[in-house]
Amino acid sequence: MSSRPLVLCLVPSTSPLPMMLELAERSFKDDFILIHGVKVVDLSQNEREKVKGIICNHGFRRSKIRVNREIMDLLPNLKVISTPSAGVDHIDVEEATARGIRVGHVPGYFNSDSVAEFSLGLLLASARSILQANEVAKSSDAAQSAVRLYPPSRKDSDGLQKFPKDFRNISRWIPPSQVTGSTLGLVGFGNIGRAIAERAKGFKMNILYHCATFCLELKELLTASDFVVLSLPLTPETTNFISAEELSIMKSTATLINVGRGETVNHDDLTVALQKGVIKAAALDVTDPPVLPRDHPLLNMSNVIITPHIAYLTTSVLQLRCSTSLDNLRAGVKDEELLYSVN
Repeated sequence: MSSRPLVLCLVPSTSPLPMMLELAERSFKDDFILIHGVKVVDLSQNEREKVKGIICNHGFRRSKIRVNREIMDLLPNLKVISTPSAGVDHIDVEEATARGIRVGHVPGYFNSDSVAEFSLGLLLASARSILQANEVAKSSDAAQSAVRLYPPSRKDSDGLQKFPKDFRNISRWIPPSQVTGSTLGLVGFGNIGRAIAERAKGFKMNILYHCATFCLELKELLTASDFVVLSLPLTPETTNFISAEELSIMKSTATLINVGRGETVNHDDLTVALQKGVIKAAALDVTDPPVLPRDHPLLNMSNVIITPHIAYLTTSVLQLRCSTSLDNLRAGVKDEELLYSVN
């Protein structure tokens, strides 16, 4: 029987599981045995005692399961929990620390460039009505699409422009706005926030920022910004950080963009604000819950762009995150210092 320790992989099949398994087999097979597709409760007592590590990613939260006290209780010899994400709110770090279990992560600066690129992509797509323009170009009346992109005069009951009858199959018109020279408010100014700011300079944007160590009042930022980008981690202090009160003081022409954590925005309040025209639009790479119910109002609003938490996702970043998290895992099961530890 192999003396290699067992490592439990709790990365769902919809996440970077294939790459994780391939890397583990190619580069880490002499260090541990990676098991996946099995629940902790389904392991035998003998197998549980051999589990020395867990690897789980942030997408694991979608199943409403965290690496918590109950899971740790079942694994008496657990030494390390590793995640390929920067955020660790899917892990009970306090409980792990109390048990002497180390928690490793992949710092946000590993993917700050890719998230910044995506943030500007969301901003541009929303500001310039790119998704609506795509619909027009692919419509049955595409020959006159360039003409039709000028805002028509008709408005519906909530003030949003609508296409003429021959374009009734196209989403409600959101008049495009210019990005160059506008004001960008960055809520969160870590590696991602700074990377966004560097790129925004190319658009000659006026940049404001708010973070834990900078004293610009959030109210001042929200009232002045044409685009507000959130890149906050999830903590008790940042939960529902943007709700009805904050939305009410934003410009009616403003767009809210979130590439941090879905729970930092109160989605009920955001829905009402968008329906009533309190703000112009939203572009969300993260939502709460991570997968919205299919009948959620936000999914049917043409002034809302939603993507499935992929701002970080490029092939190179994914490879780096997977390999680094496995390096942390190997160090943990060997009682060596983790490359990047949070406790």
